[in-house]
Amino acid sequence: MLKFLFRFGTPSLAVGCLIMAVLIVTNRELPMHLFNAANLQSFKILFISIILEAFPFILLGVLFSALLQVFVTDELIRKFTPKNPIAGVLFGGLLGILFPLCECGMIPVVRRLIRKGMPAYIGIVYLLAGPIVNPIVYTSTFTAFRTTPEMAYSRMGLAFAVSVVIGLLLYKFMRSSPLKATSAINGVQHYDHSHDHSLQGKGIRGRSASILSHSSDEFFEMGKYLIFGAFLTAVIQTVIERSTLESFADQPMFAYLFMMAFAFILSICSTSDAFIASSFSGMFDFGPLLAFLVFGPMIDLKNTLMLLSTFRVKFVLALIALTAVLTLIGAWITEVIL
Repeated sequence: MLKFLFRFGTPSLAVGCLIMAVLIVTNRELPMHLFNAANLQSFKILFISIILEAFPFILLGVLFSALLQVFVTDELIRKFTPKNPIAGVLFGGLLGILFPLCECGMIPVVRRLIRKGMPAYIGIVYLLAGPIVNPIVYTSTFTAFRTTPEMAYSRMGLAFAVSVVIGLLLYKFMRSSPLKATSAINGVQHYDHSHDHSLQGKGIRGRSASILSHSSDEFFEMGKYLIFGAFLTAVIQTVIERSTLESFADQPMFAYLFMMAFAFILSICSTSDAFIASSFSGMFDFGPLLAFLVFGPMIDLKNTLMLLSTFRVKFVLALIALTAVLTLIGAWITEVIL
């Protein structure tokens, strides 16, 4: 089932979004009359603006990820992993600053690190915090929320706090490895960003080829989700009546849950999700937008499927529930304080 979803689901969504992009560029009308002229124009502006704003950050993210893949080994990371649990959790939470990998490639990397000896609780902290607590995501968030820069600070702080709390809880209560005996992730269509370093070649030419190969693979992998996320965001804001969305926004609890569910479904890369969140800034308050920005990169649809294929089901369900609760509470407290 997972193999079928990864092999046919994502490409089908990508093809549908590309068809929509062609219709927009060629100024053709949609076959279904979902939009009038004004709505279609609004949809075009939203769709294209989100993609153009996010594109440079995705490109920067995949290039940096490829450089890490080629020049930094897992053994080097494991060598510097602290033995003390508190120091280890803090280390895992801040590791993304030095090694800012996108969530698309985090699970294969973390799985490999755990199998090579990194404590599982530290690996999970890195898995949760790494896609958010890094300079690339901070820059994109700060750029998207120019008028409210505290969003960037709050996002980094809350993501770090949630990850550290989960890491400490896992250290205290997790008694065995959360990994499945055999992982099916390499058998899934989703590209494994962490394949063997022996395939990278030697010398400047070989390393350059490896960097280009990793960058292109990861760019097209994330680009599909960016197109789909921009498409879905534009559709929601164009088709759904503003009064309907405002009905969620006016009810604090529903606003938080709606934005967290929206982030889960979108499965957009953390280097570009801030631009989608900022498009809702005139409708939703600070807290729900913060919950969107923190919960989405930690737990979304695509990485849930990958988590289920890599970790034990009970562990994944507990991790999702714990992340959701802590994010909800933390975003609400942050909004109250600010």
